[in-house]
Amino acid sequence: MGRLLSTGGAVGLEKECLRVSEDGSISQRPHPAALGSALTHPYITTDYSEALAELITPPCTRVDEALAFLGDTQKFVYDHLENEYLWATSMPCVLDGGDNIPLAYYGTSNPGIMKNVYRRGLGHRYGRTMQVIAGVHFNFSFDEAFWPLYQDLRQSRVKPRDFVDSAYLELTRNLQRFGWLIPYLFGASPAVCKSFLGNKPTELLEFDPHTYYEPYATSLRMGDIGYTNSKEKGVGIKANYNSLEGYIRSLTHAIETPSPLWEKIGVEVDGHYEQLNANILQIENEYYSTVRPKQVLEGLEKPTLALRRRGVRYIELRSLDVNAFHPLGVSEEQLCFLRAFMVYCLLLESPPINVQERKEIDQNIGGAAHRGRDPALSLSRLGREVRLLDWARDLLQAMEPVCELLDRWDERKPYSRTLKQQQECVDNPENTPSARMLQEMRDQGEGFFQFAKRKSLQQRDYFSDFVPDAGRYRMFLEEAEASLARQRDMELADDVSFGQFLADYFAQQ
Repeated sequence: MGRLLSTGGAVGLEKECLRVSEDGSISQRPHPAALGSALTHPYITTDYSEALAELITPPCTRVDEALAFLGDTQKFVYDHLENEYLWATSMPCVLDGGDNIPLAYYGTSNPGIMKNVYRRGLGHRYGRTMQVIAGVHFNFSFDEAFWPLYQDLRQSRVKPRDFVDSAYLELTRNLQRFGWLIPYLFGASPAVCKSFLGNKPTELLEFDPHTYYEPYATSLRMGDIGYTNSKEKGVGIKANYNSLEGYIRSLTHAIETPSPLWEKIGVEVDGHYEQLNANILQIENEYYSTVRPKQVLEGLEKPTLALRRRGVRYIELRSLDVNAFHPLGVSEEQLCFLRAFMVYCLLLESPPINVQERKEIDQNIGGAAHRGRDPALSLSRLGREVRLLDWARDLLQAMEPVCELLDRWDERKPYSRTLKQQQECVDNPENTPSARMLQEMRDQGEGFFQFAKRKSLQQRDYFSDFVPDAGRYRMFLEEAEASLARQRDMELADDVSFGQFLADYFAQQ
């Protein structure tokens, strides 16, 4: 079983990166046609904005394989940009209000229109600005051969699928309980351009005439100015992670329940769709969470329906900032730690989350995001206060046997090595990416914009000399053409109105 934990399972990455013009402002150009169709390309698409590229790796058995694929993808994108580059940080800069952020466009097919309307709805509901914050998603699944062995170890007599679903939900709950550790260790957004906030009032401090920051912040992306809390206030729901059925039921309720707040926007206004519906959530993806249980979709299947039909296939961790100190935006050390963290959270006992603990989880994430490096910061653990640094030390120490197990078949000992690095970040918070970013800004006499632009141009130079795998590069060229053909076929195949298409989509049972 130990070998299956070490060498089995799958790791996948989804990296968002904002295309910017030479002056650092968000690109107004469409998604480059040479990259293929954002609607049908499996590896290169867009997120909220036409300028927010999303690079996706397939599931890989090793973290270095996932990083190699991501590097080749990023090289291919760079080779097809004209007078543009990719922004190296999570937080964008030089924003001239939400109207300056172009919505992602996916063509004229009904599925393409649906993706565009969904994004228009997000803009109406929460504003466009926070939708162009970038992040890295870490997807992880255990080897199929692992589960029967683990079920025997747990002496469980339930159906195999029920056991797997329950175990993935236990893992999800622990990732939430201890999720504050991710922004502390890997948060890389302690500062933000004033342009991001526009003229909105803020309690952030002024770093320089163009930059806001917080002295002990780790990840403002995960804090009040980011997507998480602002969105929670808008949707007014909490997903239930105590069982898969509870999770599906809570999201389904939100998708099917009208919201007076969103009804004011309207759905079809003067013949033009402004949102998919006026319910609490338009679709499942609108519910922002640091971690999600996921199933691979078949066609235009609803995510909750896929979970109900086939159970949980993998876990998506969404709390990782783009690492400005690495050309790929994420490092092998980070991915090894996250893989070990996943295993640890699976093996640890995971009771249901009650209302009080749900509040503690939210408060702890916010505290770590805004004040994570404050040596006096305490978090809440089952009704008791505990210093973040003490709790972090306890967690990392408890992970040592897991990392030793994962290292047993690798003489490089990557898991123990990265664990030691993270322990050093707890003992010396100035070693964290967030502290290094602020210190480098001070040393260079830079605001956030100057820092981010300098890192972005350095990464552009890195990829100008980057040599990709020839076969994979050829695959990207072929896939670009094939994806455009698939989009054209979809547009020709439409035989119902968009309104009917939408009704059929939501009527899936």
